[in-house]
Amino acid sequence: MNLSLTEEQQNEMRHAYYDGAPGIFVSGLVWVAATFVCYLAGMKQAVWTLLIGGALIYPLSAVLTKVMGRPAKTGKDNALNQLVMASTFWLILCCAMAFGLFLLRPAFFFPAMMVTIGSRYLVFASVYGRSIFWVMGGSLIVAGVVAFFSALSPGVAAGIGGLIEVLFAVFVFLKASKPAV
Repeated sequence: MNLSLTEEQQNEMRHAYYDGAPGIFVSGLVWVAATFVCYLAGMKQAVWTLLIGGALIYPLSAVLTKVMGRPAKTGKDNALNQLVMASTFWLILCCAMAFGLFLLRPAFFFPAMMVTIGSRYLVFASVYGRSIFWVMGGSLIVAGVVAFFSALSPGVAAGIGGLIEVLFAVFVFLKASKPAV
């Protein structure tokens, strides 16, 4: 198994997934939905909105990516697929831990999820070969830590997570690599 990164593999990822922009956008919308649910129906429902919506990010973003004319898949020989899969397992475990934290201290759930999602974006810096993922991941991590230590309300914390992702999605869409003509 070859796990060395090549620019060719990153180019394939950038093309196939539109530089990750559809996934960032869908994720941001899930955070925004959780924010509204938090205010309208309560914290427990907002947590489930983020967890269930989070499980739907990949399939929804794949559909959006295909609608935008990209394949939303890469060749099986692209070693970066393994890196993405490994980070997905890590993400699922961290979501389970964040849910456990919710059971103990509900207000800590959204900050923990911001740190979790932000950390995953740091992996995407290598997957896509784009430094913007360092900035976005770092922004979510810092926001999560600030939300945690300043005891922001869950709705505000979720809203900040959504705002960060939607703004970065717009930026990544604008800067995304264009298909060769």
